[in-house]
Formats: sequence, structure tokens, C-alpha cells
Amino acid sequence: MVRKIIASILMVLLTMNFAACKAAPKETRYESDFLVLFNTVTKIVAYTESKEEFTRYSKLIYDELKEYHELYDIYNSYDGKNNIKTINDHAGIKPVKVDQKIIDLLLFSKDEYKITDGKVNIALGAVLKIWHDYRKEGIDDFENAKVPPRDKLEAARTHTDINKVIIDEVESTVFLEDPHMSLDVGAIAKGYAVEQVAKLAIENGFESGLISVGGNVRAIGHKGQSKEVWNVGIQNPEKDAAQPILKVVYLSDMSLVTSGNYERYYTVDGKKYHHIIDTETLFPSEYVTAVTIICPDSGVADSLSTAVFNMSFEEGLAFIDDLPDTEAVWILNNGDIKYSAHFKDLIKE
Repeated sequence: MVRKIIASILMVLLTMNFAACKAAPKETRYESDFLVLFNTVTKIVAYTESKEEFTRYSKLIYDELKEYHELYDIYNSYDGKNNIKTINDHAGIKPVKVDQKIIDLLLFSKDEYKITDGKVNIALGAVLKIWHDYRKEGIDDFENAKVPPRDKLEAARTHTDINKVIIDEVESTVFLEDPHMSLDVGAIAKGYAVEQVAKLAIENGFESGLISVGGNVRAIGHKGQSKEVWNVGIQNPEKDAAQPILKVVYLSDMSLVTSGNYERYYTVDGKKYHHIIDTETLFPSEYVTAVTIICPDSGVADSLSTAVFNMSFEEGLAFIDDLPDTEAVWILNNGDIKYSAHFKDLIKE
């Protein structure tokens, strides 16, 4: 009698499991992309049960990224909104009341400044603006392209003390004590925004997707019902190379960010000057061609990719190997590829 009861229970359970599997809706891959935010291409890939569900998540991600884009903008103003540009415009004049998203970014950036020993400094705006202006002029009029004079850069360096960025968390204000100081959050804001948006999407039920903003990639969960990990390509710096993807890595609930000298640059007397400025030399870093960081947090990955790009390979390797859950790959100037201790474990052969 006991055996019959157990058998009956097993039959019921098997029937229930079969019915559940049969009724489970199939997840489909969807993707969308847009060009407006952070001056780059944003791409969303996801597995959802319907196009309507994907559209809902895409809108949530887009709307939040748009908010971060406007708040972290250093070039443009927006009606009824105080952003990073507003803070810069009021340097040395008065504190500016800002959204908590700005407070959080600046506090995060100050922590990263300490962790990277000053190699990522959001207060370097005075120096970066000089390079930005010379690069823009050099691209527009390449025959008369020039490199900024060192004395001009050194003068700007005196207005880059991050300790003069005064944050009042109670009043939610930011004040730049130095009237000639300006913030430039380009080395950190994009990755930080991607991470915050990914967390919000997860809180709202997003379980399977990739968010890529200009190559800052955040993998969420696995690839739908197959539970396979995501495949993310690392770009080959050689744009005309036969293989545009250098390596493919497996990712799940991790971030990948690359910093390289091959995207934004201009040429003076046959030499390329890219946009990643070494905080010590005040000139574009020349240690390596590219650095890719993989770690759980996209904001941290963005910061680390800049910091390590501004280090020699040996210094960068020692730095990365001391960090938990963090791996890196370097492309050296001679084309050689170097890896941190366990990066190769993530590579798809």
C-alpha cells in the first residue's frame, strides 16, 4: 500500500513537472540600439518572453541612461537641471544643488582617485580641456595641428586638486573652491551610469541581457533558457586587421571595459595624440595600445581601464593581481598580448 502511495505521488509530480515545462513560455532574443547617449552607440540585447516585455526594459534602460547622460554632461545645459556643467560654471562662485546621482558619482570618483593613486582624477578638467580644444582644432585644420605647450599644461595642473571639490551630502551641493577648476568625468561616468542602470533593471525583473554603451559592456545573467554565458568580443586595435575581434570572452554578471589609443586622436607631424592623458606627464600615455578590464562592477572597470592604461605593463599587472575578482588583458605597442593571472580562464577558444 505504501509503495502504491509513493508511486502515485511520483506520477503526480512527474505530471506536474511535465505540464510546467510544456506551459513555460519560450524566451526570444531581441536587441535594439541608439546613438544619442554619451556620444556613442548604446546597444541592448536580451532574452524575454515577448517583444512587449523587451520594449518595456529597453525604455527603462534608455530613460535612465538619458538621465545620467544629461546629469554628467560637461558641455551642454538642460532646462531645469543642474549638471556637471552647472558645477563647472559656478566654480569659485557658489555651491550648486544637484541630484543625488551626481553626489554618488563624485563620491565614487573620490574613492577611485585614492584606489588608483591619482591616476583617475575627475578634477583634471583644466588640463583635459586644453587637449580637447587642441585636438578639435587639429582635426578641423589638420595641416596646422599643434600640441599644447607644456607651460600651458603645467599652469592648468595647479587647478586640479580633487580636495577642492567640496561635497555637502546634507545639503546635496557641490562647490569647486578653485575658480579655475573644472570637472571632467569622462574616464568614469559612462561605466558608472551603466552599472547603476543595470542594477535598476535587475531590480525590475531584468534577468537576461547585455547593456553596451560605447564598448562598456555589462552582462546580466545568462542567455535565456539555455543558461549559456554571454560571449563578448574584445576589439582588435588594428582597424584594418583580418580579424576585427581579437578575443572572445565568456561573461555572466560581469563587466568588460576597454581603454585604447585608437578611437579619439589627432595627428601632429606624423605622430598620433590620443585622448587618454597621463596625470603625471600631462601628455597622452604611451605605455600600451589598449587595456581591457573584466570585473563585476562596470564603474570600477571603467576607472581601472583608464588607471592601468596610464601604467607600465609591469606596474599594471601587479596592481590588477592585488584586486579581487578582477582580470585584465594588455595589448602592447609591439602587438604582443599579455594577461593577468586568470584572464585566460575567461577566453572562448
